[in-house]
Amino acid sequence: MSRRPQPATSQLRIIGGEWRSRRFGFTEEPGLRPTPDRVRETLFNWLSGELEGARCLDPFAGSGALMLEALSRGAAYALGCDTSRGVVQTLRGHLATLGCDHADVRQQDALGLLASAPDQPFDVVFLDPPFRQGLLEPACAALEANHWLTRHAWIYTESESAPAALAHPGTWQLYREKRAGQVWYSLWRRQG
Repeated sequence: MSRRPQPATSQLRIIGGEWRSRRFGFTEEPGLRPTPDRVRETLFNWLSGELEGARCLDPFAGSGALMLEALSRGAAYALGCDTSRGVVQTLRGHLATLGCDHADVRQQDALGLLASAPDQPFDVVFLDPPFRQGLLEPACAALEANHWLTRHAWIYTESESAPAALAHPGTWQLYREKRAGQVWYSLWRRQG
């Protein structure tokens, strides 16, 4: 009887806030591309002072690194979603371990989630979809079209191409951008 190979596991570390230095494992899956520590550190420096009491949305949650980091730094609520049952169960387990009851993780396709309007809009959104699947631009459009954003929301994007090449809503203004290897990461501010 042949044994199936076990999926590889990796670790993420929360780099700031209440849960600083806590480490969590996650199963590597196709398309899962956790935001590296140094990129997360830069992003959360950019967002300094904006997370306390914020509602955060992570529709391509994956490892949960961005959502967990935001919660650790004072976000009032976070909603994450992923299509993988295993990813969702893992993230729910991390939240339970942390005793965090102000977050929700749904097993759902991101574009499916964004196709309807939320109960309340979000202050900060993290968009880091799997690359080369054409998901980023439709997600950006759906956030605007279906009222997911507060008037002056912050939107973080990770992409394989420069932000100037991204078809983004006209109400978004590029605040900061950087490149790390093959990844462009950018922070946008909605001008409501």
